[in-house]
Amino acid sequence: MARAANAVRPRLARARNAVRPRVARAADAVRPRLARAATATKPQVVRLARAAGPRLARIPRPKTAGTWQYTATAATAGLALAASVVTAAGPWDSTGQRTAERDRAVAQEHTGGADHDGSTGTTGGAPRPAPSAASVLAALGHTSHRVTAAPTGQGLSAVLDPLLKDAALGTRRGAVVVDAVTGKRLYGTGAGKALTPASTTKIATAVAALSALGPDHRLTTRTALEAGTKELVLVGGGDPTLTAHRDAEGRASLRTLARKTAAALKQRDLREVTLSYDTTLYAGSGLHPIGVNENLAPVTALMSDEGRTDDSDSGPVIRETDPAAQAARTFAALLKDQGIGTTSPGPSKATGRAEPLATVSSPPLSALVERMLTESDNDIAEALARHTAVAAGERADFHGGGRAIAARLKKLGLPVSGADFRDGSGLDREDRITADLLTALLVEAGDPARPELRPALTGLPVAGFTGTLSSRYTDGAAGVVRAKTGTLTGVNTLAGTVVDQDGRLLAFAFLASGTTDKAAAQAALDRAATALASCGCR
Repeated sequence: MARAANAVRPRLARARNAVRPRVARAADAVRPRLARAATATKPQVVRLARAAGPRLARIPRPKTAGTWQYTATAATAGLALAASVVTAAGPWDSTGQRTAERDRAVAQEHTGGADHDGSTGTTGGAPRPAPSAASVLAALGHTSHRVTAAPTGQGLSAVLDPLLKDAALGTRRGAVVVDAVTGKRLYGTGAGKALTPASTTKIATAVAALSALGPDHRLTTRTALEAGTKELVLVGGGDPTLTAHRDAEGRASLRTLARKTAAALKQRDLREVTLSYDTTLYAGSGLHPIGVNENLAPVTALMSDEGRTDDSDSGPVIRETDPAAQAARTFAALLKDQGIGTTSPGPSKATGRAEPLATVSSPPLSALVERMLTESDNDIAEALARHTAVAAGERADFHGGGRAIAARLKKLGLPVSGADFRDGSGLDREDRITADLLTALLVEAGDPARPELRPALTGLPVAGFTGTLSSRYTDGAAGVVRAKTGTLTGVNTLAGTVVDQDGRLLAFAFLASGTTDKAAAQAALDRAATALASCGCR
């Protein structure tokens, strides 16, 4: 990651004169396709732009960061990064990629990553850095500019120690800051202490799945006709994003599968079939150890719209108790609309003699990972854990997924000592991860030699703009901090990347257990990340 700071530093120097027109151009490119995100992000960008210009000319660089000093500094850095990182990153386009990232890349005539060029086909060769992280990642490998010195351990301790002693952070804590250029640990307290990670577990799931399957991998749902019978089998491919909505928005469509299947049946002069469904890709119980929960449907290889009982596509909601059966009933109704009659569907298993009829496939894994991280999507996380298990030859259940994730990370040479994965989402309170491992995952994902892992960074929510950080840092490090949040009762975590005042890219992980006030704990974590952004710490 030696080129990260080289790309950022000149951007910061040019921000005063260049940021406003770049933000305006990016907003013009994105606005027609943003919908909800535009409403939320445009006021933030405007406020930052208005605040940055007049303050920069008269504010000297602070030796210690006060609130008002940091606001001006962060506004500049935030705009410089946000203009190329996520200028109003919003809805998913036809490939599952955030529209703002794609449009921004087009505006700059950049391409990169798996399917990040707007194409629905898989890419050939190794993917390049995704445009969503241009200011941090696109120049990785360039060495023509001088890289600023990294913060010192003493400097970071002076800033972070008082913040991390906040009583709001509970009784057990772990924190690590790493130079993303060299991978060297700059600061650590409780670095090797295995704590409950909550949803920061998804970073590990992302890296493991991308490493095992590759960023171009797609999850395929198919239909097959058993030889010599009229049994039609709907075979689940473990795609939680399969949708029955009329507008599939780039996801695999159950309606398309029904239409293609009906056409194939009519070619065989079949108008009535026995409908079955196959979920045998996965094993074991689909019910998470936490029990029935609005944050996760029962995990099964066949479901549509994540088993949601309303039209939402994210957030907690009551789920179907048997998502596979519901998806099969929906499919039967869609076949009926195409002139194909079916029996009431029941579970079965497609044999090796079954004749393939039709398929639909998900967006590429790179897009699924990004969505999982940005929206903290538990259904995608558990699906990716099971697919990692399948790739490793493990049993595709909760425990098999956890074993496969750990094995894959160990194969990558990451510090997995003390880590224990009970699921892929982080909902299990028995999950354990160290701050050392979380920062190592982030550094690995930014390694120029591993572009296939890049979506584990580009999918991180952006402070003040996207996903689970959209309402945080609105008066702080907006656009500068990119991080995965984690929240369970008594647990608050934050892990991601930040650009410091000198343009140095840092990876950090903060874990807190035994917290009693969620809002106070989140605020304490945010202050620590903001402090990293506001100091050179030397």
